[in-house]
Amino acid sequence: MQNLEDYIASIENKEHQEKFTTLINAVYSKFPQLQLVFKWNEPMFVYKETFIISFSKTKKHITVSPEIAGIKQFFDRITACGYPMGKGTFRIEWDKAIDYQLLYDIIQFNLNEKQDYPTFWRKANK
Repeated sequence: MQNLEDYIASIENKEHQEKFTTLINAVYSKFPQLQLVFKWNEPMFVYKETFIISFSKTKKHITVSPEIAGIKQFFDRITACGYPMGKGTFRIEWDKAIDYQLLYDIIQFNLNEKQDYPTFWRKANK
């Protein structure tokens, strides 16, 4: 899958399609400098060829991947929202509200941290 329309169409629930579309459009609107690309069959936003954030869909939730540094930096806020976390991801269940300000702050953090970053991913210890 290499385009957003097909990716969104693959979400079975129409309300979930709308929620995912709204999320992607909100990020585009707030950060027009980001480029949406598909890698590993999921949409991710990059800036100057470095990873900023990705959003992927499952039947039960949207997985948000801000890299481990984003999780560490915003751990308390992610926890306060009640979003379950993995090592480098957190999940927004379809029936839960999206804290857009949290997402915007994570994206801005990654943009600031990775300004002119030389590789796609952060080094493993970040």
